[in-house]
This record gives sequence, structure tokens and C-alpha cells, in this order.
Amino acid sequence: MSRPQKKVDFTTIDAAERLLESMEYAINNMIQEIRKPVDQDLSGSQRKAELQSIKAVDARELLQERQRLEQMIKELKQTGNIAESADYSGGFAERFSK
Repeated sequence: MSRPQKKVDFTTIDAAERLLESMEYAINNMIQEIRKPVDQDLSGSQRKAELQSIKAVDARELLQERQRLEQMIKELKQTGNIAESADYSGGFAERFSK
């Protein structure tokens, strides 16, 4: 005799909100990493500065992706779907800030 299996509904909004929470956790972890001093065994202050800037760039990019995801969730909640013409690639300044 088999038991009826409980169907787990998967929704894009639910998944996006869970991803949003995970991204927040990741961003906070990256910020903590940026605050940590760079390994003293590395040679040259330029290398140390480079490593810190790479971490900061990664955190900034993740934050921008999180903003796009927030906008997508907002649109899904308002309209029930994502417009095909929606552009989540960021604003003019974000695209040219690198």
C-alpha cells in the first residue's frame, strides 16, 4: 500500500525570495572578508590592494544582482509574470562603472 506523496509546489517568487535571502548572507560574508587584513606573507602593497579590490568588486556585483532580483520579484508580485522586454541588466551608471 503506497502513501500519497505530498506535492511540493515550486514557485518562481518563492525561489527568488529564497535566493534573495541567500544573496544577503553572501554579501554580508563578503563584507566581513573585505574587512579582514590581507595575508602578510604576500609581497608588495600593490598585490594586497589588488586582492582587497577584487573582493570589493565581487561584493558590489553581487549587490547589483540582488537589486535586479528584487526588481524581478516586485514585478512578479505586481503582474504575475515577467515582461519579456524587462531589462534587469542595471542602469546606465552601473553598466559603465567598471
